[in-house]
Formats: sequence, structure tokens, C-alpha cells
Amino acid sequence: MKLIKTSIEGLLIIEPKIFRDQRGFFFESYSKRTFEDNGINIEFIQDNHSKSVKGTIRGLHFQEIRPQDKLVRAVSGEILDVAVDLRPGSPTFGKWESVLLSAENARQLLVPKGFAHGFCVLSKEAEFLYKCSDFYYPEYEKGIRWNDPMLNISWTVENPLISQRDAASFAFADLDFSSYMPEEGYLVRKRT
Repeated sequence: MKLIKTSIEGLLIIEPKIFRDQRGFFFESYSKRTFEDNGINIEFIQDNHSKSVKGTIRGLHFQEIRPQDKLVRAVSGEILDVAVDLRPGSPTFGKWESVLLSAENARQLLVPKGFAHGFCVLSKEAEFLYKCSDFYYPEYEKGIRWNDPMLNISWTVENPLISQRDAASFAFADLDFSSYMPEEGYLVRKRT
């Protein structure tokens, strides 16, 4: 397994070693031991699975309290995965990184606590798996608009399919992250 640093501290691309032959392929998609050997001590406690059609954008989501580390991958199709740094004081606060994840490349993205996360489906459809370090709490979930002008994310699609909830998300400039605590979360407030 190969860990690749991105331009944002803590955000890692993970490339498994894939064994291919005439029968197909095999790879280890997760190993707690391998992660720990590389200084990553995360206990994942919930797995999620979604399926979406081409042009769907899901996100940008984060839990303001009980934040989650996420390990994400596409098991069918191809997606553009995006993470936005929401850690005040970070030199990359408000910056984003995108990674192409597909069934073919088998790459994963480790999205640590303190990031908003979203993805866009580029293939006809895609199935997406993610491991989380805490449970989902709908009462703590917040979202930032996918097309926020301050973030200016290059999603590579026009007229995406968006849920009503995601369409009603906040603008990045309207959120106050000053109470950020790495382990506890944010208590994000709308600026007045």
C-alpha cells in the first residue's frame, strides 16, 4: 500500500498494491496494521455505501460536532472526490483538493476530521464506499454549497444533480469556524 501526500496536510491518497492475472484482481483495501505502521491511528466504526448517476454531486458535508475521519473509494465507475480544509489556523484553510477515484485505479482518499467532503459522478453511474470514524448524526451535519464562489471548485460538470438539502447549504463566507476543536468539532455559527 502506497500513501501519497497531497498539497493539504493530512489529506492522503492511498494506492493499494493490486495483484492482477487472467482471473481478475485482488488487493487489500484496508489494513489497520498498515495504517498504524504509517502513523495513522484511526478506528473506523461505520461503513456507508451510495450509488449515484452521472452528473450527481453529493456534498460538501461535514459534522460540526462529532467530526468524522473518512476513508473513501469508488467500487464501480469513476468520481471526482473533493475535500475542503475547514481548520482555522491551517495554512490551507479554505483550500480544496480533488482526486479522481475509480474502480479501475482503486485509489482511496483519507479525509481527516476538519474537512468538508463531496464528490461528483463522472461515469454513467458509480458506487461509492466510505469508512467513518464516528457515527452519522443528522443533527450535527452541515453543508457548504457545491458552487460556492469563494471556493471555486472545478467539478467538471454543468447543471449537476443536487439534493434539495445540498442546494440549501451555507455559503462558505457565512460560516464562522473560530470555535474549532480538532477532536470535538466546530459549533459552527452563521456570521451576523
